[in-house]
Order: sequence, then structure tokens, then C-alpha cells
Amino acid sequence: MRCAFCKQKIYIKGIVSRTDTCPKCNRDLRCCKQCKFYDSHAYNECKEIAAERIVDKERSNFCEYFILKGSVRQNLNRTQGAIMALEALFKK
Repeated sequence: MRCAFCKQKIYIKGIVSRTDTCPKCNRDLRCCKQCKFYDSHAYNECKEIAAERIVDKERSNFCEYFILKGSVRQNLNRTQGAIMALEALFKK
């Protein structure tokens, strides 16, 4: 992924915590501007319609919908979890 602020390429293993920062510019990594759902033209600047409104998009937050931009692994885990929940719901 690339930092949304300084464009530095960053390699991350595992989950991004609230205290993780960019090694170059020291800005928060777990913030709206680093999230794949961030869109400055969307309502509340977020494409995830169920997410709570966050005022400061450049500071670390507790959003449960956060997925790091460019991340494939977290997205797959979330998709797989949704599929498993639906299968369990409609299981005969």
C-alpha cells in the first residue's frame, strides 16, 4: 500500500492497529483517508453506508468497517465471513 499523505510505499503484515503510523511521515495508518471505503464525494466521505460518521478523517479511529487501501487479505476474510454467516442462517 501507499500512504495517503506522503505516498511512501509501506509493507504491512497482519492487522493495522490504532497506534500504527507511517514510517516516513508518522501519520496514522488506521484512519479514514487510508481506508478503501474513503471517498471525498460520498455521503460522510465514506462508501460504507452503515459506518458511523467520523469527523476527523486524518486521525486514528475505531471504525469497524476499516479496510486498508490496497489490502486483499482483509477484504477476503470479511467476504468469507459474510458467506459463512449467510450459509449458517439459511442452513436447513
